[in-house]
Amino acid sequence: MTDSLIPRARVPLADGYEIDTDHDSLDLERVHEWLSTDAFWAIGRSFDVVQRAAAASVNFGVYDPTGAQVGYARLVTDGVTFGWLCDVYVAPDERGRGLGKALASAVVDATRPLGLKRLMLSTLDAHELYARVGFEPFPDPDRLMVIGAS
Repeated sequence: MTDSLIPRARVPLADGYEIDTDHDSLDLERVHEWLSTDAFWAIGRSFDVVQRAAAASVNFGVYDPTGAQVGYARLVTDGVTFGWLCDVYVAPDERGRGLGKALASAVVDATRPLGLKRLMLSTLDAHELYARVGFEPFPDPDRLMVIGAS
């Protein structure tokens, strides 16, 4: 697990919600259900892939006041120069409470002490949310290349 790349983050939120990077608190079966059935970028993703990806990432869970997981984000990073924020998801019945913004902010805040040269993400429809925590369009997209874009 790469959770040790950053100090454990526990972020209390309004109304008893909390963000925590404790890997052992994750409900990966719930995360798998969300991603594989409702997240357009991960439809059909197997539980094995979700589990292996989580094991190789720094994970951020969002928990309601009862301790049930209601959100998730994953940070892929070397802990020194680069990070990729991905699989950001908030359960549909919990949306509209600011949890997505809080989750993105928690990732940015947790990575700030690392001094990463670049923290990136890809979004189809949440540009405004990520802009509120400091993300901006890549200044020169012609420099980016990818394998597996289709």
